[in-house]
Amino acid sequence: MEIKDYRQYDDRTLIAMVVEGDSRAFEPLFTRYKDAIFAMLIKRSGNSDDVEDLMQEAFTKAFININRYNPSYDFGAWICTIAKNALVDFNRSRRSKALNPEVNIPLEGRQAAANSPTPEESIINAQQQAQIDKYIALLPEDYRQIFTMRFIDEYSYEEIAEALDMKLGTVKTRIFRVRSMMCNLITEGNKTF
Repeated sequence: MEIKDYRQYDDRTLIAMVVEGDSRAFEPLFTRYKDAIFAMLIKRSGNSDDVEDLMQEAFTKAFININRYNPSYDFGAWICTIAKNALVDFNRSRRSKALNPEVNIPLEGRQAAANSPTPEESIINAQQQAQIDKYIALLPEDYRQIFTMRFIDEYSYEEIAEALDMKLGTVKTRIFRVRSMMCNLITEGNKTF
């Protein structure tokens, strides 16, 4: 088996490789942009405590949604936008909780926003989703549920804690661990735990 040197490829080629099922092609994209994203998040948040989590969340969302990437835009700008949005969501959640800690958001009936894809996008989505589903299936069962709630259904940490009747600290720890597990699966292939 030939070992590819992914570093030689440009962003668009790497993205096409990921969309076609070669998840290892995502690692050089992460390596190229992680320092810039980390610096941007530190500058905007002023707090390094949550930056590592936000950065991992941004790259996980980028991988999951890579089929939505528009190649007419710079990948660096796209991942930066995802990271900025993760920071905005994080700050909004923290601010909302500080202003009104008694707010209970019902989980019933909550659905992820859906866009109507073109037929080509549907095929790409199906391929990408099959690969993501394969990785999710390799996660330990208790982590699989938390990963799905956080990254697929986009529940907040607080919503997950309430739904699973867990302490917030436990949820944060498990999300950190499942993020690491998923990053390992994406970059190293079918590794089991």
